Amino acid sequence: MSITPSSAGVSGKSVVITGAAGGIGHALAVRFSAAGANITVNDVDHAGARNVANEVGGTAVIADCATEDGVTALIAGATEAYGRVDVYIANAGVPGIGDVSASEEAWRLALEVNLMAHVRAARLLVPVWLEQGGGRFIITASAAGLLSMPGAAPYAASKHAAVAFAEWLSMTYRDRGIVVQAICPQAVRTRMLGGMGALTEIAERTGTLSPTEVAEEVYDAILDDRFLILPHPDVHRFYVNRATDTDRWLKTMNSLAHPTSDE
Repeated sequence: MSITPSSAGVSGKSVVITGAAGGIGHALAVRFSAAGANITVNDVDHAGARNVANEVGGTAVIADCATEDGVTALIAGATEAYGRVDVYIANAGVPGIGDVSASEEAWRLALEVNLMAHVRAARLLVPVWLEQGGGRFIITASAAGLLSMPGAAPYAASKHAAVAFAEWLSMTYRDRGIVVQAICPQAVRTRMLGGMGALTEIAERTGTLSPTEVAEEVYDAILDDRFLILPHPDVHRFYVNRATDTDRWLKTMNSLAHPTSDE
């Protein structure tokens, strides 16, 4: 039994959103609350999470969702508040700037937050959802998870891994009522974009979206269960080009990573 697509797709549902003190997570909390969902707001930002929870009439659970103890506390808190978890939006992420000289710590952090947080949540949620007959797992990946990102090796690799894990979850459990979706936007006007340094200009070449616009796209996507949620339409074209002529695509990406001085 899958979650039935409808205009009231999340009405009365228990929705957990990580990294929800600001940016896309905040916008998702507002949008899903407006649709009638019961929201659990998670973040390591204590004040921010509580402010958003108050705004949407939800519950705040302050925990590091990238750790086993943190995700256990988060799911337990949401279950205590609303009886169950119907939708889990693994939205928290870190930038992961750096090249081959990126530190072990940069790689560790990117993999823990951008990948292992999702694995740890699914490890707890999937067995329960199989018993209950369904659930929805949404991962905020990135266009970098489909297309890569110059100058951000830990970020690109960890986001590729996040998309791969989402694909694995979907191919393994979609016939048993678990809907899995991956959000893959390009530049979104959040604090993370501002912290990408010189990469911000590259990311903005195809235009930026507001967190609210991304949240609206995500809400529309839960009504038809599409796996890839692409708020920037160009990402689909780029993704097709990458698969169709990989060498040409890599050459183009190389020119973005190392533009000539007169460009």
